[in-house]
Amino acid sequence: MKTKNPVSPWAYVPSLYFLEGLPYIIINTVSAVLYADLGYSNTQIAFWTGWLYLPWILKMFWSPLVDSRSTKRRWLLGAQITLAAVFLFLAALNAWNAFSHAQEVNNLNFLSLSLFGFLAGAFVSATQDIAMDGYYLLTLNPQEQSYFVGIRTIFYRLAMIFGSGILVAAAGALAKPGKESVCLTVPWPYNWALLFLFLAVLFALGALYHQRVLPKPASDRPAQPPKENAWNASFKTYFTQQNIVYILLFILLYRLGDALLEKTVPLFLLRGAQEGAMGVSLQNYGLIKGTLGLGAVIAGNLAGGWLLGKYGFKKCIWPFAVILILPNFFYAYMAWAKPGLSVTAALITLEHFGNGLALMAFNVFIMYISIGEYKTSHYAISTGIMALGMMVPSMLSGWLQTHFGYETFFWAASLLSLVTLAVVPLTGKIKTLTDTEKHFRSRAIGLQDAD
Repeated sequence: MKTKNPVSPWAYVPSLYFLEGLPYIIINTVSAVLYADLGYSNTQIAFWTGWLYLPWILKMFWSPLVDSRSTKRRWLLGAQITLAAVFLFLAALNAWNAFSHAQEVNNLNFLSLSLFGFLAGAFVSATQDIAMDGYYLLTLNPQEQSYFVGIRTIFYRLAMIFGSGILVAAAGALAKPGKESVCLTVPWPYNWALLFLFLAVLFALGALYHQRVLPKPASDRPAQPPKENAWNASFKTYFTQQNIVYILLFILLYRLGDALLEKTVPLFLLRGAQEGAMGVSLQNYGLIKGTLGLGAVIAGNLAGGWLLGKYGFKKCIWPFAVILILPNFFYAYMAWAKPGLSVTAALITLEHFGNGLALMAFNVFIMYISIGEYKTSHYAISTGIMALGMMVPSMLSGWLQTHFGYETFFWAASLLSLVTLAVVPLTGKIKTLTDTEKHFRSRAIGLQDAD
């Protein structure tokens, strides 16, 4: 039973989901940009930052702890304070690295310590995800949940573009040489220390703000010990459901091309022409991501949600899957033709629009198969399996690119991404997916109203 909420969800849902998306993109993507700027090899970057997906794979195993200890609100606030501390540690570490000129490629101290900081942040961020999704369901009534599901998705994506675009552009601008600059400049690589210091302050302020505005619903309390082992039951019902093999194949392989690109694309764009890459400046890279990319991803999310609502998953999945694999061919073309900045910016913008569109279908798929008594646990299991599907290819991508070169790698990734089209037909054989979509579309209700 939810108590009447005197605080509008507009006061906290956008800010909560912005602070959920930000650490994910900083840890999994901006970390690769940082290491590239400091001169580490593509093989090192892809392999070691690939491990940072691990907490999002494993979070399903400690989600019962979040349910049974304290409140979701306290978990949220604690996670944001801890993330502030993690980013402060990374700021200090980068300042030490800059001061001591320890950014040499073979300096294992900085690499190992910074990876430890990112991994700690990943575990805290994954915990925040668990608490935030639970708090959302407890605090908002079903009508509010349905209304704000699109809002929270947009602000989550805004955070990802802000982190990988605007913040990276700002870091590049801070270290931009030249007397003509009227902006504050700092010696490279102190700019990275300032970026993480800004994140530390942002999360500290976010925690203070949410301490004041987050409601305290009566239903937000530790779960009572179940009569049966809910952890075992949730896994058993998930992995014994009908058509589980088709479900697992789709979750693992739908984003294969996306996984191969995630670590290598920033490296390809930022590395110099002498390495067969594009040689885009850090500032231009961030500006393209944070302006054109920002608008494109929002447009893609809105268009994807509207199309899925109007035509349904079954009619949208095929064109969405085709759109999802096209960026692999974009980058194969760029590696071959080395187009100018305007063409590069246009193709990156199309990539963001396509991802915003196509990933809405993937989110709907996971929601449609997460039903019944353990739907929250099933959703966590599905997202963990998805993270595994992203982790392994991304870890291998750096070695593959180094071994074959950018052009051959992107053509190979393009061909491998066609496996997405092979798993799409499997969705037509998943009875749960078919039945759930018919149920929701016929009754025109939100997923949160499911039994």
